[in-house]
Amino acid sequence: MADVLKLKETDAAQVPEKLKASYYFDFKAHPFAHAALFEGENARSVIDAIVGIDKYLGSVLPDIVGSAKGATKKTQADYAGRSTGKFTVLLEAGAVFEPAFIVGGTDENSTLLVGKGAKVLGVNVWLDGGHVVVGEESVVEPGVGLKGPSLVGKKNEIRSGAYFRGDVITGDGCILRGEIKNSVLMDGANFPHPSYLGDSICGFETHFGNQATTANLGIFAVLARDPIVMTVDGKKVDLGRPKLGIVMGDYSQVGCNSVSDPGTFLAPWTISYQLTRLNRGFYGPNEVLKNKPMEHGIIERGSLNK
Repeated sequence: MADVLKLKETDAAQVPEKLKASYYFDFKAHPFAHAALFEGENARSVIDAIVGIDKYLGSVLPDIVGSAKGATKKTQADYAGRSTGKFTVLLEAGAVFEPAFIVGGTDENSTLLVGKGAKVLGVNVWLDGGHVVVGEESVVEPGVGLKGPSLVGKKNEIRSGAYFRGDVITGDGCILRGEIKNSVLMDGANFPHPSYLGDSICGFETHFGNQATTANLGIFAVLARDPIVMTVDGKKVDLGRPKLGIVMGDYSQVGCNSVSDPGTFLAPWTISYQLTRLNRGFYGPNEVLKNKPMEHGIIERGSLNK
């Protein structure tokens, strides 16, 4: 496949514009505390940033945990009967933490930090895979599952039923539910209903309607595990990985009960109607995607024999 551009082997100057973070996110207009994820070795493309989430968290979480001076320290002895393994819990001023169960690691370095004024109640926490940080004044409701490494921003509302499967970064002021894995959700992200989001990046004030979801691995890719190849501005590009969810530019929305194929890219201000199947590809910016089966004859209609 000599005519296919391999993203992993491509110089930054040759990466198509539609694969760059700057095409989707305006960090000057909407500063993001973790914009550094898109710098350095991850600066070439949004794909590099998705691949780099775990490494980024591995570099910043120890510093965040280590900076929690004056926090109340607790260990597994304080949660006897509802924990296993070794871990440390750090509670900043006004924080409330009443877990359902904690899974620790092999030493006390596995840490949960609950920021000032945050409330984490009735939650299952796994610290054996990395640290978990819950930002100031965030509320994590009973029935949530948090797996490390994960970093929750300030003033988040994490609703019952949410499941953070690790390598999750959220901005400030987010409302989240559903299952999230290896993904970034920037400030004001509103994903408040049951859904799935994996291997994805969602920009400022992005939104999923109720039951909207993204597929991050194709049906046949489950067996073959071939990397995704997409056409970008007339060029075929090998993205170098079989798993990829959705990239949503600032202010983009996906309507209720919609599903996106692996490798869906929405530029800023792209709005998808409810019940829409988003094929792999590039949409927007400033575009409305409408599913109108009644108007265009997509629904097959037949008589009912009583």
